[in-house]
Amino acid sequence: MKFGFAALISFAIAVLMAPVAIPVLHKLKFGQEIREEGPKWHSSKSGTPTMGGVIFILAVFISGIIFLNNSLEGVMLIYLSVAFGVIGFIDDYIKVAMKRNLGLTEIQKLLMQVVASVIFVGLLYYNGLMETSLKIPFTTFEFNMGIWYLPFAVLVIIGCVNAVNLTDGIDGLASSVSVVVFLFFALVLKDTPESMFALISAAAVFGFFLFNKYPAKVFMGDTGSLFLGGALAGIAVCRGYALYLVIAGGVYVIETLSVILQVAYFKATGKRLFKMSPIHHHFEMCGWSEVKIVLIFSIVTVCLCALASVKFI
Repeated sequence: MKFGFAALISFAIAVLMAPVAIPVLHKLKFGQEIREEGPKWHSSKSGTPTMGGVIFILAVFISGIIFLNNSLEGVMLIYLSVAFGVIGFIDDYIKVAMKRNLGLTEIQKLLMQVVASVIFVGLLYYNGLMETSLKIPFTTFEFNMGIWYLPFAVLVIIGCVNAVNLTDGIDGLASSVSVVVFLFFALVLKDTPESMFALISAAAVFGFFLFNKYPAKVFMGDTGSLFLGGALAGIAVCRGYALYLVIAGGVYVIETLSVILQVAYFKATGKRLFKMSPIHHHFEMCGWSEVKIVLIFSIVTVCLCALASVKFI
């Protein structure tokens, strides 16, 4: 009952906040600058308000403070996701204020991400709330990594954050996929602070999705995508579910691999492996509509989450 009420509150805050926030973002001229190397037809989206991730960030923050204030794990998950949201906000603000399509440098972003992750992992471990046993999917086996789990967790967090960021390239894609993965963790980690956090995050992001689906009235920006990556990774590493995140979040993995393969193949041969990367742009170039891509990628995510859930059925 409490979990359902928390989700309802989170969803309501996002849905009620969006119609207020979108005009404000318009008035502040926080419009998206479209990358020159992106699909040409995306130029029509230039000026669409970005930094809309603040909508679900505030919804999760408010709901989290109400329902997770007596749990250190819950508070730390709020900290980690908001910290990454702030990094994304700074990045977005530089782009918007200076009218550039590039914000923080890669080194600046990486250093900030490392600091945020180390604080999160270190505090949880110090307070005895970080499980150092890595759960192996489809089995009951757990691999105890001991102290080495800490740097591993930091790498997982940073990798997930940037993978979700790459997935945010068309209307509603990152938000729809993330809702499904959040729901997976809410179900698998039932009756835990991580489960509550996952559920209120899913509800808030779904509320945002209603305004972010094609044709998007608002974009989440790096503000939103970095928040989502931090939230999902934080949930996964707390209890040793990093490998489950790789399966359930397989779309993020595929998006990232498509970029890595594209760069490697181009350096080796001087040719492109895909028409464009990340891979959602490849399907766009093949004639798929944004709605079709979001639908297919969401269905794939549901299937991957179902696969990852086999052990728990």
